[in-house]
Order: sequence, then structure tokens, then C-alpha cells
Amino acid sequence: MAIKIVTDSTADLPPGLAEELGITVVPEYLRFGKEILRDHVDISPDEFYRRLTHESIHPSTSQPPPQDFVNTYNQLAPGCDGIVSIHLSAKLSGTYNAAVQAARETINKCPIEVIDSKVVTMGLGQLVVAANALAQSGRSIPQIVAEVNKIIPDVRIFGLLDTLKYLALGGRISKAQALLGSMLNIKPMLTIKDGLLVPAGRVRSRAKGIDILFDFVKNAGALEDLAVVYNTDLDEAKAFVKRLGALYPEDKIALSQLGPALGVHTGPGIIFIALRGKGG
Repeated sequence: MAIKIVTDSTADLPPGLAEELGITVVPEYLRFGKEILRDHVDISPDEFYRRLTHESIHPSTSQPPPQDFVNTYNQLAPGCDGIVSIHLSAKLSGTYNAAVQAARETINKCPIEVIDSKVVTMGLGQLVVAANALAQSGRSIPQIVAEVNKIIPDVRIFGLLDTLKYLALGGRISKAQALLGSMLNIKPMLTIKDGLLVPAGRVRSRAKGIDILFDFVKNAGALEDLAVVYNTDLDEAKAFVKRLGALYPEDKIALSQLGPALGVHTGPGIIFIALRGKGG
């Protein structure tokens, strides 16, 4: 038996990858008014973005309750030697805390370790895939936890938003800031720092923003993993992957779709870079 890896749907793993690798994904929850849906189970990202942009009700998201993790851990425990559960930054969601609580409540006598990734989207995904490779190689739980914690500082995220509108709807910025940004056609850029998504500049054109993302990868040094994350413009994302092929093997660049948990705040038209440096 081996160590099993668990994550949540904010990891934005490319379609089929979690199943292929045997990684268990616990879905986040979405709420449209009184309607509650499980991310990637009851609603696809494409359907979510259609509803986000066409319906009058602005959705919200919430973390899985501890019982969802208890059920997952109890289901996995009989067939493994232990579980490593890796989740999005605890500063962005209560998902990590729900997983920690569930680990204490799990009935089966199975070692469970929960890790705060301090990142989100494919930055989290890269950590999860790395942890799974370590598990498959026969590493113990303490070895996997130590190695993942060592990798976390090497993971960076940088992204371009198309609009400030959804940051305002989610209360992240004021409506006045969003209106001014729209009038000036400002495109915000975000990164993650100390577990929080923070502003990383603003550009006047989408083309300029994508150039900055390209330079971010160009100046990042040696890379272990690289991913392009989009949410509504697949053709643009594919073209960017092709362009990045000048810096990193194109066939090894993961292409992933941003899920609802972050998309509810970013809105449509995003493009993000997630990379993992080789470290020291």
C-alpha cells in the first residue's frame, strides 16, 4: 500500500490528471442565491463562467465542510498507509482548517498530515503532483511533508485580469476604483505573497500584460514546472503556451482552467502563470 494524496478543487488540475495519478479532489462549494453546487461535480467551469457573466445574481464560494474531508479520509484509509492532504492557502480560505479538523475526527487509524500550500490554482496543483510522485516512489509521510514544505517557496504565481469589475463585486476593491479602472481600460495584475493574492501592477493593454507574463517566466531562472492557467479564452492560452515554448519545452507546459473558487473574484478573461523553480 502507498501514501494517498488529497487536495481540493482549487488546485485546478488539468482534466483527467487527478484520476490518472490517483489523486483525490474534494470539491469547493458555489452558491447562486439559494442554489448550492459542488465545483467540478454539479457544475463545470465553462457553465460557471457563463452564469457568472449572464445572470443577475453574483455567486459566492465556500470551503468544503469538515465532514466532506472526514468522509474522504475514511474512504481512503483502509487502502493506504497514510494520507497527505494539501490545500490552498489558509489565508484565502477555510479549506485548510476544515481538513485539519477532519483529520482529528477521522475514525480509521490512519496517519493523516495536512499541509497549507500557501498558494492556489496550479501552484497548488504543482505541489500536489510533486507530492504524489514522492508517494509513488515509496517515501514516508514525514519525508513527503518535509519535501513539499521545502518546495513551497519555489512556487510562484503571476496573473493578468481583464477587468476590475469582479474584484469590486466581491468586495476586494471599491466600486469607484472599478469604475475608474474601466474608464481608463486598466488591466490589473496579481501575484501571491505570504499566502495572499496581492496587486502586482496595472497595465493599459492586454498585450502589454501578456508581455510582462512572458518576461516573468524568462527571468525566473531554471524551472521544474510551468503552467498556463486561463478561464474563458482557450485559444489565447494555447497561443501563449506556444510562445512560451521558446523558454521551456512546450509539451511539458501544463494548460489548466481556473475554477470558480478564484474565478468568482477575477471574472472572465484571466491568464495566469504558475511556475516552480528548481530551488537551491
